[in-house]
Amino acid sequence: MKKIALLLCFLFAGLSTSAYSEEIGDVSTVFNLLSPNSKIVIEAFDDPDVPGVTCHVSKAKTGGLKGAVGLAEDPSEASIACRQVGPIDTSSVAKLKNGDIVFKESRSLIFKTLQVVRFLDKKRNVLIYLVYSDKLIDGSPKNSISTVPMMKWN
Repeated sequence: MKKIALLLCFLFAGLSTSAYSEEIGDVSTVFNLLSPNSKIVIEAFDDPDVPGVTCHVSKAKTGGLKGAVGLAEDPSEASIACRQVGPIDTSSVAKLKNGDIVFKESRSLIFKTLQVVRFLDKKRNVLIYLVYSDKLIDGSPKNSISTVPMMKWN
């Protein structure tokens, strides 16, 4: 029985938000009397490969009894806004690959994830961040992008 409990602890720990995100706040969208409300959550994370860029993601979180015990599948809707918040080392940016995953979290018990992927528009000197949700069988076309023009920082 201890092994099953330990396995469940590791499973649910792996489903939590990535270690480098920080919850900024939330608003309730559906009131539940005896269980957590459904809500929109805003989180911030710094791009691990591009110091000087921070992204904020808003996403829906399912409440209710299933949400309380971690069995709910959260909706695919998400929005992103990324900004330059400090100097960007352009020599490190030149080494980036298009399509690198910079943030990823589970949105259901097993098969659904929310991902933020980075692209570089070299011609315009702009970083592009795309947030979307995918699923093992059928992903969602719902997405949002944010662009960060790389500028000198004073």
